[in-house]
This record gives sequence, C-alpha cells and structure tokens, in this order.
Amino acid sequence: MSRNPKDVAGSAKPDLSLIPMSALVHVALPMMDGARKYGPGNWRETPVEARTYAAAAMRHIASWLDGEEEAEDSGVHHLAHAAAGLMILLDAQLNDSMVDNRLPQGSAAGQIAKITKP
Repeated sequence: MSRNPKDVAGSAKPDLSLIPMSALVHVALPMMDGARKYGPGNWRETPVEARTYAAAAMRHIASWLDGEEEAEDSGVHHLAHAAAGLMILLDAQLNDSMVDNRLPQGSAAGQIAKITKP
C-alpha cells in the first residue's frame, strides 16, 4: 500500500505533536504574564540580552532543584518560567533580536567529555 503524498510531505517536517501539551499549557502562563507587563513579542521589537534570560532560567531551575515548585511572585511553576525564558531566548537568537553578551567561548563541553570518558 502506498502512502498518501500529504503524509510523505508532512513526515519531513518537524512533528509539533511531540511537544507535551501539558507543559505547553504551563509555559503559556509566564508568557501571558510577560505579554501583560511588556507587550506580546516585545523581545522581537527591542533586542534582549542573552545573559539576562539565561540567568533567569538558571535561577528558576535552581529554585526548582532546591525543592520550590512555584515562583513566589507569580505562582507559576519554576520550570514553566525557565522554559518560557529559554523559548524567548531561542526565538530572539533565530530572529536576530538577541544581544549576544555571552562570555568569551570556554571549554565546558570539552571538559565534560574529558571527565566522562570511559
């Protein structure tokens, strides 16, 4: 049996159905909060600094790893805040609205490979 041409064409594209919808629902909450405060898509209108968003995501992950589920100021899950910030950062980089203020390139990936060699 041959495949429908639409199925063949669709199978070559990113499968967005693999994104967990429950997580996406929670990521929408900090995105909505940011849209209320700063305007929807504000990072595309005014470039954002990479380290600002990376540091915020890291703080939310650290709070979650430390046992706190929700951010005190918003009541939104820390992992949703981290994911939203990383999504904004990725979108900003892909749309040339990211100020790349990362530190000079280091050797973290190489160090991890070196340390974890069998």
